Amino acid sequence: MTTLKDIAREAGVSITTVANVIHKKKSRVSPEMVAKIQAIIERENYIPSMTARTLASSASPIIGVINQLVFHGNGSFFNDPFHNIFMGSIEARMREKGYFIMVRTVEDAQALETIHRNWKLAGMIFTGLFQDEFFDYVQSMDIPYVLIDSYIDSPDVYNVGLEDQRGGYLATKYLLERGHRVIAFASPIIRANGVVDRRLQGYKQALAEYGVSFDPELIFEQEISNNVSIDEGIKLGKVLSLKKAVTGIFASADILAAGILAGLRYMGVNVPEDKSIIGFDDNYLCQITSPKLTTIHQSADEKGIIASEMLIAQLMEEPVRDNNVILPVQLIERESVRQLM
Repeated sequence: MTTLKDIAREAGVSITTVANVIHKKKSRVSPEMVAKIQAIIERENYIPSMTARTLASSASPIIGVINQLVFHGNGSFFNDPFHNIFMGSIEARMREKGYFIMVRTVEDAQALETIHRNWKLAGMIFTGLFQDEFFDYVQSMDIPYVLIDSYIDSPDVYNVGLEDQRGGYLATKYLLERGHRVIAFASPIIRANGVVDRRLQGYKQALAEYGVSFDPELIFEQEISNNVSIDEGIKLGKVLSLKKAVTGIFASADILAAGILAGLRYMGVNVPEDKSIIGFDDNYLCQITSPKLTTIHQSADEKGIIASEMLIAQLMEEPVRDNNVILPVQLIERESVRQLM
């Protein structure tokens, strides 16, 4: 198999010169040498590797998967099974291309700049960014990047998202169709124009369609600005057990729904006999709770694969067919919601 070194030896130039030609950085290479190198590449059917790209760009073979929100206490980016699933698909696809993955949570732009300066990342994938100063800094970095689950109004942004509002609508409508009229909405802190906010909008949309007034007292935000853990869900389940009028609960993530279910059971409240609950994500927790959890399905692994392909295309300087992919959702009916009389 022909290597970068073989091409450089035959052409009588350095490996970096060959990498620059491959990466279309030809300003310091004579037209004659460019033609010579390209002829060797074509003759040998050479496929540019990650090594050639990193030599040309002075970047490392590392892709950063960056979570900008800060977890409190002993929390972790990997608490939520959703992140485990889409991270696995990103790692697998990037490994095929010869890249390594760095997963990091950062507080601000300064922390991000330090990581980029020290590790010379080839590209970045961000989860849940907002249109704020942090995003402004990301745009100024001049590095390929892709956003996951971000509602940023810019035609130049590469993003993989979800029908979040439709998911919130389907979940709430499902409870309404089964006779529930006092429905709690449970989530982390709701930031304007974010994923949770869109799911809340779907919740409101379904209530309005059924003539049910929106009651802000039924919104139960956890006092953290990121993905909650089972423990927060259990605490909330205990609180909701005392809300006798509430018969239905829509949790914005399965991990929160599973915790609520456990908290309700601890307080002697049965699901779905006493209260019904529906989650969002359709991860493995739905299959191991008792009862099994009705939820809104999203394809976390597909989200990671598409984000990876978008980033790889940028790294290879290839066109991206669609820079804003919105994946569909669907309701998965299991055992945690009952029909009221």
